Amino acid sequence: MVQAAEQQTGAENILWDLSVFYSSVDDPALQRDMEALEQMADTFASTYRGRVAQLDAEELVEAMIEQERISDLSGRIGSFAFLNFSTNTTDPQLGALVQKVQEHGSRLQQKLLFFDLEWKAVDDDRAQKLLADPTLSAYRHVLESELRYKPYTLSEIEEQLLVEKSVTGRSAWSRFFTQLTSALRFDYDGQKLNQAQVLNYLYDTNRDIRQKAAVSVTEGLRARIMELTYVFNVLAADKASDDKRRGYPTWISARNLSNKAPDDVVNALIEAVTSNYDIVARHYNLKRVLLGYDELYDYDRYAPLPIEAADREFSWEQAREMVLGAYNAFSPRMSEIASWFFSNQWIHAAVLPNKRGGAFSSQTVPSAHPYIMVNFLGKSRDVTTLAHELGHGIHQWLSSQNQTLMNAYTPLTTAEMASVFGEMLVFTDLIEKEPDPAVRLSMLASKLEDSFATVFRQIAMNRFEDGLHTARRSEGELSPDRISEIWLETQRAMFQGSVNLRDDYGLWWSYIGHFIGSPGYVYAYAFGELLVLALFNLYRKRGAEFVPQYIEVLSSGDNDYPDKILAKAGVDLSDPAFWNEGIAALRALVEQEEQLAREVYPEKFASR
Repeated sequence: MVQAAEQQTGAENILWDLSVFYSSVDDPALQRDMEALEQMADTFASTYRGRVAQLDAEELVEAMIEQERISDLSGRIGSFAFLNFSTNTTDPQLGALVQKVQEHGSRLQQKLLFFDLEWKAVDDDRAQKLLADPTLSAYRHVLESELRYKPYTLSEIEEQLLVEKSVTGRSAWSRFFTQLTSALRFDYDGQKLNQAQVLNYLYDTNRDIRQKAAVSVTEGLRARIMELTYVFNVLAADKASDDKRRGYPTWISARNLSNKAPDDVVNALIEAVTSNYDIVARHYNLKRVLLGYDELYDYDRYAPLPIEAADREFSWEQAREMVLGAYNAFSPRMSEIASWFFSNQWIHAAVLPNKRGGAFSSQTVPSAHPYIMVNFLGKSRDVTTLAHELGHGIHQWLSSQNQTLMNAYTPLTTAEMASVFGEMLVFTDLIEKEPDPAVRLSMLASKLEDSFATVFRQIAMNRFEDGLHTARRSEGELSPDRISEIWLETQRAMFQGSVNLRDDYGLWWSYIGHFIGSPGYVYAYAFGELLVLALFNLYRKRGAEFVPQYIEVLSSGDNDYPDKILAKAGVDLSDPAFWNEGIAALRALVEQEEQLAREVYPEKFASR
């Protein structure tokens, strides 16, 4: 077994402190709190079951506050179990705790389901009168938005059964997928690497290393493709069954409803992105020239440009200073909040053998604080990932501090706003300070590829999910080859021939966790990136006066619909030209990249 990280970055001992929840997984307070929650849920049910339709505004507020008390304590338990499990997904004790907490949460949810069902059954006129009462102002939006699910709600016994069976159904398969992919080891030159380590080699300057890493990934996935394919099939069938029973018209309808994103807005986003795939092709055709290759392959997508000064490594302390500095230049208040994540041990950055891959920010609950997980290897993309997750963390902290629990958790679409904005702050700060035009070119190319991954690749993956769920519903269980066919077709469309995606790349759908844990999630990244490009333009135009408006948006959490919240910052989501503004900003960056490339490498374009 190789070491967790080949080069010391200073992040090896950056581990989070979860003692705000419990002292350890053996803490007896865990069991006491679980028992207390059962009693709280029983008391709540005996107090309000059968009475929701008769509650006045004051009583309804009291019921909402009590639900929040239950949710906060339950969330503390769930967060503690999930965060521990994320850092060691093969530990049987941690896995057992996650399962215990899920089963406990399922019992609680079944006991409390009646309240939402009775609320949705309240007479429309009475419901509207209650919502108009100023007493309910803090909970008006959550109650109003819950009514949108009225057409898709089942009977109480059906809802209880779905919750109960999800523990041994969807949730169980999702956990198995996480454990399976986290435990995968990829053979690279006799070393057994985990996912984060082998994927890191795809960014190496040496083409042979990148190719070897790509082969290693493919072979590692192929060794478990039977299990991975089965998980995809089972969960796609499970979703189809739920959607049919609830009456959702399409596979994406439930996600759009959850995101508070109307179907026409999502469709306009998808159309705007897919109709501009030529932007991606322009960049990669340019990259092929700059790298001096006759053809680019899938393992060349993230190859750095041959600019020695741009191939830098960053220590954890350098990353911290760079990110906090960029946030401070925008808003000292946001930098102060971000600094707490470092000083209070709210971050887990060490790369460990069985740690979950990727990165996330977990909001947890208002009585605690957010936590961030990254796998820091010292690359420039690790710095931007840190900035991204800190954006989430700042957003989550502001939301939790300024909203009730029920209004604190933003839909996925606007949840990506602050994270992508944080990346833009760091990128803009660094490129403006860089005097070397060749390094600026490298930075610009890297930023474009990050943006492409956030906008174009996520929409291409949305198109894959659309193909996957549509095929699973019409064709039955899908073979690995059939899923790979859908994957390659949707991914090749994005590159328009500028990158040769080999057939071996066809298996790379099988390790992407978003498809498993959050079906339909991925378009939210594109939503957030294009939204941020528009917001960043507003910031450049307005300067300092934009900052408090932006912080107000972040502090609003989920207390209104996204279009109304964003109107506070001057964004009109209903404008059909909105998405095209973000696309135009990306096209302008490619044009800037092309111009800069000709200045830095005129000899490569002499005959063009």
